[in-house]
Amino acid sequence: MRDSTSEVAPIREAVHLCIDMQRIFAPGGLWATPWMERVLPTIASIVARHQDRTIFTRFITPQDPEDRRGQWQSYFRRWPQATRRHLPPSALELVPALDRFVPPAAVIDKPAYSAFSNPGLASLLVEKKVGTVVISGAETDVCVLSTVLSAVDLGFRIVIVEDALCSSSDVGHDALMTMYRTRFHGQVDLVTAEELAEFWRE
Repeated sequence: MRDSTSEVAPIREAVHLCIDMQRIFAPGGLWATPWMERVLPTIASIVARHQDRTIFTRFITPQDPEDRRGQWQSYFRRWPQATRRHLPPSALELVPALDRFVPPAAVIDKPAYSAFSNPGLASLLVEKKVGTVVISGAETDVCVLSTVLSAVDLGFRIVIVEDALCSSSDVGHDALMTMYRTRFHGQVDLVTAEELAEFWRE
């Protein structure tokens, strides 16, 4: 829980960045994230309130390992079934409960963990005059983490919706929540979905 004495400033000029809620990470997917079903209704409720201010990201795997640079080649040689040569195209689509919001919600594809590995995202946020990025999605300790750190470096205020994240690792999730509270105060706020509804009113 967030420290009850801490204050969350009103959320304005914000975009909801929903990370990698794709079928490949859903139950039955190649990289299934067990918590996804649990947090999906919460994420859907956030999107429903802010459809035209939501951007979904999709982690797009390469056709072949050689299509990526450096250690990514080794990574996808260990996971050849995750390359697009072997993976059904539908696996990289958003889960149906969220795909129905597109449009007006937008979709941005990315080749790596951080949403900002697609340079078009930062340009889009600047164009929209976004000052705050509200983050949900998968996984807390991989793609969400990488996105948060990139956004901090770019100067955005980050609001993480704690009960709208999922991970394959309880330990990793809990460690990240502790890190944000102890090391990123002033740049990262942690809120519940209920608190988000209170503080973000367009």
